[in-house]
Amino acid sequence: MKKYKLLIPTIVFLISITSSAQNSNRQNTPVKVEIRKTDSTYQLIREGKPYFVRGAGGTAYPDRIKAFGGNSIRTWGTRDAQRVLDTASKYGLTVLMGLDVARERHGFNYDDTAAVRKQLNKIREEVLKYKDHPALLGWGIGNELNLQYKNPKVWNAVNDISKMIHQLDPNHPTTTVLAGINKTLVDYIKERTPDIDLLSINTYAGLSNLPRTIIQSGWNGPYMVTEWGPTGHWEGLQTKWKSSIEETSSEKAAVYKNRYETAIEKNKDKCMGSYVFLWGQKQERTPTWYGVFTEKGEESEVVDVMQFLWSGNWPKNKAPHLYSLKVDNKKAIDDIYLSPGENYKAIAVAFDPDKDKLFYRWELMPEPTQLSTGGDFEARPKSLDGLVKPGENGNVTIKTPDKEGAYRLFVYIMDGNNNVATANVPFYIKR
Repeated sequence: MKKYKLLIPTIVFLISITSSAQNSNRQNTPVKVEIRKTDSTYQLIREGKPYFVRGAGGTAYPDRIKAFGGNSIRTWGTRDAQRVLDTASKYGLTVLMGLDVARERHGFNYDDTAAVRKQLNKIREEVLKYKDHPALLGWGIGNELNLQYKNPKVWNAVNDISKMIHQLDPNHPTTTVLAGINKTLVDYIKERTPDIDLLSINTYAGLSNLPRTIIQSGWNGPYMVTEWGPTGHWEGLQTKWKSSIEETSSEKAAVYKNRYETAIEKNKDKCMGSYVFLWGQKQERTPTWYGVFTEKGEESEVVDVMQFLWSGNWPKNKAPHLYSLKVDNKKAIDDIYLSPGENYKAIAVAFDPDKDKLFYRWELMPEPTQLSTGGDFEARPKSLDGLVKPGENGNVTIKTPDKEGAYRLFVYIMDGNNNVATANVPFYIKR
């Protein structure tokens, strides 16, 4: 009897080692991803099966990506990459892994051959580290390297990185991510970066016309849309004092749906899929412009639309729908000038499709003065407390700041089920 008791821990220990080894092997077994061409059409193939990307740009809330019908995550670099890949595996998602390539607008010189070589060697180490992870879908070499650039040698560097990746990793395609697309840019890519497997484009208001723009640019190969979303702050209307006017969350929802169905869903012969932006929250002109969630993780009407686009099903409980937000009975497009230290009425008109009771959160803040470019960090302005007096049914009274300048009034309308509608109105305090 004692003999068997001694053997049992040993057997358990051996089973544990075997199980750990099997798990380790699975973590280091790459899944083959490729692009296949048939006549004039292309198809992304993963593990031998067609794979259309229904992706989210950003690593927040991977469980919600899966639950809402998405299948992939896009990153902009390898920071925290192991956790992102492992989490993606947990939820059955893939990762388009970004490789952070230096930008000329940040001071990098592509005539400096030593710096370019150092960058290549650094990226080589990143590729070696993550190339065999089963959640990996492909490599995104740089992000918007064409933004405010002059030296076309950047595309030679991208090609060298792609060639290096293909030598080390035969299982995953390479791409480079562009800010928009035009013929001059495509000509450079064709001449200097022929090694990439597909092209990736970030576009916002231009998404509706993207298929036509791609043809006019001379690109006949496969592509992905790696960022798309609301009308960009540089594309829409502005006030007389140059504050960009943001769409409400409900206007964005309509825009997302229309642009996706028009430009992505109907062009699967060459479009390999897309990554909606931003699956999370960030400050860029406002705290609500690009994120489909609030800072608290509340879901806007855009999230409802994405669930429908990805899965074909609307959520059981939808976000509130916002009709309008007015200050002093004026909309954002009316160029609202107010006097300092005075009281003004504001009203938000909304309804809830599920007849949930609505709750209102208001915020007043100055416009940011240090504005970012290309998605770089932008500090969130500090809220001005004590100037908004809530009323009932979306009515408030605001006391305007004493300091002259540009401000915004924000409203967050919540349904008690983690859903939200958002809007803001810029106004100017003038003495």
